[in-house]
Amino acid sequence: MAIEAVGAAMSSAMMGSLQQLDQMAVQAAGSNALSVGAVSEASGTDAQGFAGMLKDSLARVSQSQQVAAGQAKAFELGSPDVSLDQVMVAGQKASLEFEMTVQVRNKLLSAYKEIMNMAV
Repeated sequence: MAIEAVGAAMSSAMMGSLQQLDQMAVQAAGSNALSVGAVSEASGTDAQGFAGMLKDSLARVSQSQQVAAGQAKAFELGSPDVSLDQVMVAGQKASLEFEMTVQVRNKLLSAYKEIMNMAV
């Protein structure tokens, strides 16, 4: 439950940052004919783009953690379908995915701070 709350907080913070970055990109484009939406349409990505990818990846990390927790619980209850090695691999996979998500968030925040400190 706590991990889902962290994921939701990260998601809302990232979405806010991404919206600000989009607004800054549109302002930087100024009288340029290509806006952020036109660039994403030209490249063939969907309207959500990077924000959608982040949301999907957070959902996958959450799902992976739920699967790992479910396997651990099934093993603890003595289910013959789940072995210890499966539980350990699922737990490590979920842990690595979460750590990767935290690192991506850290890189995004540092990039955002660097952009905000740029002189215009």
